[in-house]
Amino acid sequence: MKSTRKIIVGLALTALLVACSEYQPINTPTVITPVKPQAQSMPNYLPINPVGQRTVEDIVQIYGVNATRKLNNYFTKAKVSFPPKEITLVALKQEKKLELWARDNAEFRLIHSYRIQAASGVAGPKLRLGDEQVPEGIYRIEGLNPNSHYHLSMKLNYPNAFDLLHAEMEGRTEPGSDIFIHGRAVSIGCLAMGDETIEELFILTTQVGAENVKVVIAPHDPRVTPLKADSEQLPLWTTELYATISREINALSTTVKSAQSMGSQSILH
Repeated sequence: MKSTRKIIVGLALTALLVACSEYQPINTPTVITPVKPQAQSMPNYLPINPVGQRTVEDIVQIYGVNATRKLNNYFTKAKVSFPPKEITLVALKQEKKLELWARDNAEFRLIHSYRIQAASGVAGPKLRLGDEQVPEGIYRIEGLNPNSHYHLSMKLNYPNAFDLLHAEMEGRTEPGSDIFIHGRAVSIGCLAMGDETIEELFILTTQVGAENVKVVIAPHDPRVTPLKADSEQLPLWTTELYATISREINALSTTVKSAQSMGSQSILH
């Protein structure tokens, strides 16, 4: 009986194998749909770090192309090569205006004017921590902060040697610190320029080099009204300070053919 069952199972398996080997698939023609070639995008060669961990290189990658396009347009109109060799930023507190001056191999020219969105305090130099005064004087960019609470920021070297000398002479031990040019529109002793403007200034500084950026801050425009320390509340040395500030600003304007004098009015922004 068992032999008979084995024979039957064997015959069944043989029949199944024969059926599989003789199966002929239906020949269905393969349709290939042509795919339109797509432009290759540039790879993100530099990973973008999250806010709070961003580097200066991250900021250049994020905002560099757009900011450079706008800056190049300003420089082209002013007939100054881009990027320039040096720049001077002139901040006028009363007018709430920041002028961008630059030079290549020639004299300085006015490139563009920006609106200062906010600047706390009144006319007069910064004297102490917490007085909420925007300082007045001639400063340098001490550092770039890609993780500012105010979008982006550039730190000034306040207090500089002049500020420290007079603070020591007057016994002021806390003249203040941490003065920035930054984004947003809120200020407590800093120059708030708005986000779009600080992106341009930040990128420009990376291209020129912080060591080639000068920042002159004045109570008002000395080309319109002479700077005078005519308030009893101002220190006696303010006269010396204002004479230095006036010389710096007037030197830019003496022989310059600015974009404005050539008929291209800078747009406040």
